[in-house]
Amino acid sequence: MIPASLPHHPVAIVGAGLGGLTLARVLHVHGIEAALFEREASPDTRAQGGMLDIHGDSGQEALRAARLHEEFLARVHAGGQAVRVLDREGTVRFARSDDGGGDRPEIDRGELRRLLLGSLPAGTVRWGARITDARPLDGGRHRVTLADGTGFTTDVLVGADGAWSRVRPLVSAARPAYTGMSFVEADLTAADVRHPVSAEVVGSGMLFALGPGRGFLAHRETDGSLHVYTAVAAPEDWLDGIDFTDTEAARAAVLKEFDGWDERLRALVADAEGALVPRRIHALPVGHRWDRVPGVTLLGDAAHLMSPFAGEGANLALLDGAELGLALAAHPGDTEAALAAYEARMFPRAEASAADSARGQDLLFRADAPLGLVEMFTGRGD
Repeated sequence: MIPASLPHHPVAIVGAGLGGLTLARVLHVHGIEAALFEREASPDTRAQGGMLDIHGDSGQEALRAARLHEEFLARVHAGGQAVRVLDREGTVRFARSDDGGGDRPEIDRGELRRLLLGSLPAGTVRWGARITDARPLDGGRHRVTLADGTGFTTDVLVGADGAWSRVRPLVSAARPAYTGMSFVEADLTAADVRHPVSAEVVGSGMLFALGPGRGFLAHRETDGSLHVYTAVAAPEDWLDGIDFTDTEAARAAVLKEFDGWDERLRALVADAEGALVPRRIHALPVGHRWDRVPGVTLLGDAAHLMSPFAGEGANLALLDGAELGLALAAHPGDTEAALAAYEARMFPRAEASAADSARGQDLLFRADAPLGLVEMFTGRGD
């Protein structure tokens, strides 16, 4: 029985990231109402991360399904597809400029999220709605409880709530595991004026400065700043030994991992402004999937969290959202057929990308780095 006192939503999406928003948008395009619940208090609660390359055969296909592709193209970062690969001595081992002909244009994650949010009817997203419990009812429906004590029921519950999904336990006992790689993120603002050497090192797009088991990954953002990911292969507790409340001490601890590296590369951390932000890289098992559970499914990181070393995470979240929306629109009145059709396409696609991501981590940071990445870009690898 459905509790009569609770509001009911035909489709409820937990998580207002790129995948959840794309699902809501595609459903809206097809005249299907959805309610979206996001734990953050507002769209501006935190920065949304750096640049994303949106792939022609996945993320861009999702934006076409959402009827937002032209608006997306108007927002891409000119020059953002440029790539530079350096070794630990600062020698350029590979460079490719952005001639405008690539199929992976870059866009600021926050800008893409704003595009998706602006395409939805007012009130679609319920901000400050943190899920504390979700449990099945009869007939494939679910009851969801929020932190403020309120709740709702739904015919279709979609977990788009990221790596530590509260919806995932309804379908799977899997939990993300540490991949062996830790990041420390940093920013250099107004780089051309304030940090011209770093701006030259990074270039107009993406930088990979790599050595065995570590490296600097950086990109130029649309506001002229540089966002840096310092990557270190380390035990899971490595970051616990660094006091990130003391920025100078944290800076010294991170740079200790790069003794002997070119000073222009070390400056990406040494000259960074503001706090350094630690982040462990986790992933779900490659090939993660579940048996069909009535009335509920997952998308994006909730379904197939992977390391970022193939650039697939955001693209798959977009495509998951679009394909799930299209499946629900194509099977009106038959939720199970829609969810089964969606999962049948999503599972093998996610498995292939997760395997690529795991291989990418090995390739980037192997003993002869950056040779593996150079060979990949030049087509000289096996």
